[in-house]
Amino acid sequence: MTKPIPEQESEWLRQARDGDSAAFARLVEAYQVPVFNLCYRMLGGADLAEEASQEVFLKAFRNLSAYDPRRPFRTWLLSIAAHHAIDGIRRRRLTTVSLEDLPAESVPGERSLGPEAALLEREKGEEVRAMLGQLGPRDRAAVILRYWYDLSYEEMADMLQTSVGSVKSRLHRARRLLAMQATPDRLPVGGGGGRRVDAPAV
Repeated sequence: MTKPIPEQESEWLRQARDGDSAAFARLVEAYQVPVFNLCYRMLGGADLAEEASQEVFLKAFRNLSAYDPRRPFRTWLLSIAAHHAIDGIRRRRLTTVSLEDLPAESVPGERSLGPEAALLEREKGEEVRAMLGQLGPRDRAAVILRYWYDLSYEEMADMLQTSVGSVKSRLHRARRLLAMQATPDRLPVGGGGGRRVDAPAV
């Protein structure tokens, strides 16, 4: 489940826009998980995601004066993260996303999966990985924003600076690609933005 928006967010934003770095640090703490996870899924590595996350928050801090308070801060911030990751993919000429080391995201106290359920989860992850690896960076961002962050078409269009029709077209292509490998209902839906995904210990 996505982490709830802090009640103090509007006050932190006001203070941060006035140059209060401590207030912005509270915003970083509140949103570092979804930003990191988005960068991780886009870029495919914990080190790349960590570096990208820091740059995203730096960009956000430098551009707070351009932030429209009528717009959800989370959406604005994830938009910066998505575009930064897209640019990073293009710069590095990445053509695949490796999720081999992506551990299952679990809720504390959650009942562990049985062998059959665990196998299904593994198969689902492999199918999604194969699909993401064949998508361009903007299509990849659309899939991640829709199925891990459960954003509306309108929010995604705003974030990706395109039309709702274009977003739907990108997702339609992605679904067709997934359908070549598995049934459509195996694509993860929502809830992935709220828990940080760390690289496994080595």
